[in-house]
Amino acid sequence: MSDSPTVFIIDSYALLAYLGGEAGEARVREILHDASLGERRALMSLINLGEVVYITERERGLAKAQEVLAIVEQMPIEILPVGYETVLAAAHIKAQYPVAYADAFAIVAAEKLDGTLITGDPEFESLKDIVHIEWIG
Repeated sequence: MSDSPTVFIIDSYALLAYLGGEAGEARVREILHDASLGERRALMSLINLGEVVYITERERGLAKAQEVLAIVEQMPIEILPVGYETVLAAAHIKAQYPVAYADAFAIVAAEKLDGTLITGDPEFESLKDIVHIEWIG
């Protein structure tokens, strides 16, 4: 293993799969376990965290969304702040590729940190030559 931990960017698809016990859950669990030991870094954009919360609230209600947020806050996931440069970089990705705006933030994080994007979202297919993607599910 190298001196610095491998960086994984977790998108909303991957986190929701983990939280819901869906396909790909075991791989996300492994990454989070390794992150808790300091062997890897698990990161998520604040925008993607917001996406997880709104999807949960829409599908399961406000109380469940608040519960999920409390659970995520205890996980070994570093939440990446979103500043001016990140917003503009995500806007550029959105303008160039057929992805959701929130997904563009995960892409920007993977590019900036030379990380591996963990997802099962087929929308990322058009970006497989731009960032390294590990497909789950």
